This record gives sequence, C-alpha cells and structure tokens, in this order.
Amino acid sequence: MARRDFYNDPAAPKPNSIVPAATVVVPDERGRVLLIRRSDNGRWALPGGQMEVGESLPEAAAREVGEETGLTVEIIGILGTYTDPRHVIAYDDGEVRQQFAVCFEARVTGGTLLADGSEAKEARFVAVEELDTLNLHPSMRLRVDHFFARQSTPYLG
Repeated sequence: MARRDFYNDPAAPKPNSIVPAATVVVPDERGRVLLIRRSDNGRWALPGGQMEVGESLPEAAAREVGEETGLTVEIIGILGTYTDPRHVIAYDDGEVRQQFAVCFEARVTGGTLLADGSEAKEARFVAVEELDTLNLHPSMRLRVDHFFARQSTPYLG
C-alpha cells in the first residue's frame, strides 16, 4: 500500500485515525544506527510499525525489527514519544493517520541483516556522517538526532 508523509503542510489531508506504533533505534558496535529504505515510499526510516492486538508495544517494536531486517533485538530503553499532530501519513486506501509512535532503543541479540523486500527494500547500519545524504523524513531524523544527543530523559512530543 502506498504511503505519503506530510509534515506541517497546510495541504495535508485531515487525519481520520490514530494507530499505536513503535520505531526502534538499533545501534551497532561502531555506533551506527540501523535504517531501512521503505518499500512503500522509498524513504529511509527506523524499523518499526503498528502494534497488533495481543502484544505490548515493546513486543511490537522487536517483532517489526525482525520482520523488516532479519535481526533479533532486545528492547533496552525508551527514546521518546512522537505524537506531533502536524505529521500525518496518508495511505492509498483513504486512511490518514496522525502520528503516534513510541521510539525504543534496542540491542541486537541475533539474526542476519537482510531486508524483507515487502516492507524494506534495503536495511543497513548508517553512520551519523551519512544521514544528510539520505532521504530521511524529518520525523525519523528527529528520532535519530535524539538518540545521538543522548538525553538523560525521554523526549515527550
């Protein structure tokens, strides 16, 4: 399903849903962060997705990393909440979501890095110096920047 992100855009469609979602910052031993290149819009993003009935949000976060990248992770912390109503996501089926995501930090415990193809065209660890060269949505860049800033408390926004 195609997806289009709007941020602070007066031409954005009006949201008609809010869905609990998780994103995950997964650093490697060199301090790079795991990013995927989304299949639906070609943009780079943190792995993540929506919570399903019967699971907790941290479980959803770990599941999504596994589905999109092949890596098994352990959730070790919370980076923040990202609920900016100026960020809406429109899908081609008519759903328009207001952003609602909790971003976690995780560590790799197993698996083999491999993009799944259906949700992620590519998955790789990216150094902070490379971020400006990638088509990364501002909401994802904000989360990555918060990770590298190493704040002592979670971001509440």
